[in-house]
Amino acid sequence: MKFLLTSAGITNNSIHKALVDLLDKAIADSNALCIPTATYALPGGASLAWSFISGKEPRCPMCELGWKSLGVLELTALPSLGEELWVPMVQETDVLLVNGGDPLYLCHWMRQSGLADLLPSLHTVYVGLSAGSMVMTPNIGQDFVGWTPPTAGDETLGLVDFAIFPHLDHEMLPDNSMAAAEKWAAEMQVPGYAIDDQTALKVVDGVVEVVSEGHWKLFTP
Repeated sequence: MKFLLTSAGITNNSIHKALVDLLDKAIADSNALCIPTATYALPGGASLAWSFISGKEPRCPMCELGWKSLGVLELTALPSLGEELWVPMVQETDVLLVNGGDPLYLCHWMRQSGLADLLPSLHTVYVGLSAGSMVMTPNIGQDFVGWTPPTAGDETLGLVDFAIFPHLDHEMLPDNSMAAAEKWAAEMQVPGYAIDDQTALKVVDGVVEVVSEGHWKLFTP
C-alpha cells in the first residue's frame, strides 16, 4: 500500500498535492471508501461519524474533496457479512479514507473484520486522519490509550515502522505540546514523528517523506 498519514486530513495544498501524486490521477477520477469506525469510541461518536461521512468537517477535510464516488465501509458490520460482499469492493477502490477517534478501537475492528489481513495485499492508497494514521504504527504509547482492547496493551498494526504523535501544539489540546511529545517519544521503542495539523507523512515502499506547511519533529529512540 501507499500511505498518507495525516494529523487532520487534507488541510493544505502540499498535502493535497501529495494525495494526487499517490493516486496518480485526479481526485475527481478516483473512487473512495470512508471508514468512520474509530469515531464511535468517542463521546458523541455517532454525530462525529455523520459529519465525517457527509463531508461536513472543514477543519479536517477528507470526504468533501470531490471524489468520483464515495462509499462507507463500516468495519463493525463486516464480520457478519460474507467476504464476497465487501472484499472485491475494497480491492477495487482507489483510496481508503480512515477517520480519527480511538486508535485501539479502530485496530480491534480492523482485525476482527479481516481488513487488517487484507491491507498488505492492496494497491489502494490509504489516507489516515489522527487515529486513522496511528493505527498503522507498531504501537501508540500509553498517553493515547483510551478504549482498552481485550488483549490490553497499546499495540497497533505495525504496517509502518514508526509511531505518530498527532495534533502537535493544537490550541484545543493543551496536552499535545512539544514537551509532551518529547516525554511520549522517550517511552517508545521505535522512531516517532510529532506532527501538527498542517503536516502529513507520505510513505511509499517503506520510504517516509514529510509533507508539511506547519511544524513537526522526528524523535529517534
